[in-house]
Amino acid sequence: MSIQAYQNAAKKTEGPRQTEYRAFAAATRGLIDAASLPDTEVGRRAEALAMNRRLWSLLASDCAAEGNGLSQGLRAQIISLSIFVDRHSSAVMRSGAPLDVLIDINRTIMQGLAPAQAAAVPA
Repeated sequence: MSIQAYQNAAKKTEGPRQTEYRAFAAATRGLIDAASLPDTEVGRRAEALAMNRRLWSLLASDCAAEGNGLSQGLRAQIISLSIFVDRHSSAVMRSGAPLDVLIDINRTIMQGLAPAQAAAVPA
C-alpha cells in the first residue's frame, strides 16, 4: 500500500476535529517555516500567510452560516480572531510584524482541538 493510499484512508476515517487539527498543523508549519526565512523570501512568506488566511476565512464563513452548532459567543470569537489574523497578516507583509502572534494563536486552537490525552502532554 502506498503512503498516499494510507493518507487517503486516514482522511476518510478522521472526524471533523481531526480534520481541523490537521489543517491548523499544516498552516502553522508553513508559518513557522516562513518565520525562519530571510527577509528577501517575500513570496514564500506570502504563501504561508495566504494559506493561514484561507483557513481562518473558511472558519469564519462556517461560523457565520446558519445551522452552525457552536454557541453564538464562540462563533463570534472565532470570527473576531479571523479578522485579527487577516489584519495581522497584512501587517506582517506591510511592516514586518512578527509571525509569532499568528503561530501562537494557531497553536492555542490546536491544543483545543487535540484529543484530551494529547492535549495533556506538555509541548
